[in-house]
Amino acid sequence: MGPPKDLGAGPGDTVVVRITHYPTKDEPIRGQVIRVLGSRKDVSTETEIVVIEHNLKTEFPPPVIAQARQFREKIGEEELAQRRDLRNHSIITIDGENARDFDDGILVERIAAGFKLYVAIADVSHYVTSHSALDREAYDRATSVYFPERCIPMLPEELSNNLCSLVPHRDRLSFVAEMDFDLQGRRMASKFYKAVIRSTSRQTYTKIQRMMVEADLELRKEYAPLIPHLEIAFELFEVLRARRMARGSIDFDLPEPEIVLDMEEGIATSIVKASRTKAHMLIEEFMVAANEAVAEFMAERKLPMIYRIHETPDPEKLTDFKILAHNLGHGLPEVARMAPKDLAKLVQEVRGKPYERLINTMLLRSLKQAVYAPENLGHFGLASKTYTHFTSPIRRYPDLIVHRLLFDALALEGRKSRKEDKKTLERLGETAAHCSKRERRAMEAEWEVRDLHVALFMKDKVGEEFEGVISSVTKFGFFVELMTYFVEGLVALSSLSDDTYQFVEGRHELRGERSKKVFRIGGIVRIKVVKVDIENRRLDFQLA
Repeated sequence: MGPPKDLGAGPGDTVVVRITHYPTKDEPIRGQVIRVLGSRKDVSTETEIVVIEHNLKTEFPPPVIAQARQFREKIGEEELAQRRDLRNHSIITIDGENARDFDDGILVERIAAGFKLYVAIADVSHYVTSHSALDREAYDRATSVYFPERCIPMLPEELSNNLCSLVPHRDRLSFVAEMDFDLQGRRMASKFYKAVIRSTSRQTYTKIQRMMVEADLELRKEYAPLIPHLEIAFELFEVLRARRMARGSIDFDLPEPEIVLDMEEGIATSIVKASRTKAHMLIEEFMVAANEAVAEFMAERKLPMIYRIHETPDPEKLTDFKILAHNLGHGLPEVARMAPKDLAKLVQEVRGKPYERLINTMLLRSLKQAVYAPENLGHFGLASKTYTHFTSPIRRYPDLIVHRLLFDALALEGRKSRKEDKKTLERLGETAAHCSKRERRAMEAEWEVRDLHVALFMKDKVGEEFEGVISSVTKFGFFVELMTYFVEGLVALSSLSDDTYQFVEGRHELRGERSKKVFRIGGIVRIKVVKVDIENRRLDFQLA
């Protein structure tokens, strides 16, 4: 039976079916065709399949759109009167080249004791109020989802890319974390308040890196008024980062593939290693500082809160990881005494070594997943006693909740703290659990679409040969990372016909019984692409 013609389906098209009757002994399965997609192996069809499989919402209901469109860009005098006016401060945004939702701006000033850091965050809570249509939709989505070719936003574009986005030279409502640090990076004071800002410049990581790290004279001349502010910002960044590393924060270096797209066609033209420069780290460091300051403020007052927690790893998994590290020549303390600082030191020790990626990957798998919770259980990976997410309310619902909780807490300052009833804490627990699940769903969809683009990019390269580096070794073969593109594929053990190879688990290598030939991490090999499985997002290589 062919595809339903009344829905415009043709041969080879993919149809989405809703099951209306599951098969029984007497009756076959029945279903209703609700949508027709294009041909499999087409990027738009495959992406849409991922969207459907993960139950991602791509359209906003009319009441949500209507509510988003009711706001005006001009800020009323009454609203301005209730806020700190920071429009004459040189706050700038630094984001990726393709970013459109600028939810954080920064400014660092020198003070007598050291530094003053302003982190201005889009005041989404002003527009998205509790129990509104916008709020219910944002809660349901809980996070924006980022694919190489598009974003599925948590909020309608009227807010995410316009009114809430800290675009340059426009008045924007923000929630500011203002923090004072001494010359060693110790936070001496912090305060939080609603403000109106006017970003003076929209900068990118690439430009900041070229200006401040590579000393690009042309760019420094073009943005001369920013240079003094950026020099102070980098000074603070260095001391904050050094202090965080010293306490044992684990600095994973697991590069991700960056899909270079032909935006008209929506297909990949190259796959490169995503850069993580000092410009990226600067913003990361300032966001961590703001998140910690907000979390500590709330925890000290024992007020209701959603924390970002990363619990202590399972001892059994740490034991397995300790054995791997030992077999690669690196010692770790007994698991009962193992602290983030020990693991952070190991990550630094293996930097630049052939097995660096293996250590980083296996350590990440040994740790628990960071989640949201109303209880403050600390953040193991950051070696932080108290942590939250405050800095991205345009794209993360927990940050929006934290803004509301913080604003309520500020209203209580100087008055007796209220006691929280059981229902309030239960609601926060439900919200935290829901957001953690939605975050995981979004991550899985993003990974799948990324792997889809890699597979589609490589499908025309079947039969071609490439140089590569062995990135990991398993009992069923070894993975090779290509030098030309940041792409990884499997050389299956069954394809190695010249000898019988045994997996030496402790050393993560394959060793030939007769030839004693060894395949280990870091080895250079030449491979041929023999198969690209688009539906399963898998690449198969053979030794050339």
